[in-house]
Amino acid sequence: MRVALVQMNSQDDKAENLERAEQLVGQAAAWGPDLVVLPELWTYLGPPKGYVEVAEPIPGETSAFLSRLAARYRFWLVGGSYVEAVPGQPRFHNTCPVFDPDGELVARYRKLHLFDVEVDGKVYEESMTIAPGTEAVVAKLAGVPVGLTICYDIRFPELYRRLAVQGARLLTVPAAFTMETGKDHWEVLLRARAVENQAYVLAPAQCGTHPPDRACYGNSMVVDPWGVVLARGAYQEGVVVADVDLGHADRIRRTLPALANRRGDLFAF
Repeated sequence: MRVALVQMNSQDDKAENLERAEQLVGQAAAWGPDLVVLPELWTYLGPPKGYVEVAEPIPGETSAFLSRLAARYRFWLVGGSYVEAVPGQPRFHNTCPVFDPDGELVARYRKLHLFDVEVDGKVYEESMTIAPGTEAVVAKLAGVPVGLTICYDIRFPELYRRLAVQGARLLTVPAAFTMETGKDHWEVLLRARAVENQAYVLAPAQCGTHPPDRACYGNSMVVDPWGVVLARGAYQEGVVVADVDLGHADRIRRTLPALANRRGDLFAF
């Protein structure tokens, strides 16, 4: 299975972000991927007060846009995440939709862990505008179970173990990791989740600066179940491509059967 990750420098202009996403997805399509994954908050990465203007229901304008791309290029598309409006709810969701090669919406994941932190004097309070999701999601893409997660989720290994126990062979992590944390934690966390769960990790990222004063680390990665980084982006927009071999993952699980050896009687999911 060939996978392509789209790395973006999204801004606070939704129309421009959609146009740029279409260009980058077109570049990804030239590699003949089976699966393409977009980054977190790719339709709008600006002040949270702007969410009210860009949030939309699913299905909606952006899901229709993603559906057309998936059907045009005939690949599976994990739509990163964007701000989902839910009628009757004061807060939004940070939501990842998934489309099949016919453009059908086949799964949806709402971010479980919200980024409420203070790093180097910068305060991030995602929960002020975003409501957390309520369920872990494994979706079958081309017959392969894929665990869906978003950004800050990567710091919670219990979520990834649950996805692995539910059969996930690939783990997607669309992100907008900050420069402050990314330089020290991003690669470590991605490789750890891959090794722990003996699964491929696909992590497309935001890069560069975003209004008003946010900087994202970039460095989109594909990590194999042994913890080897197969492909990596840098600090600018682009596409990261790698081939995923589930046979390789099977051999690792046979050679080092950590999942089979886990103490499910003590640590049950």
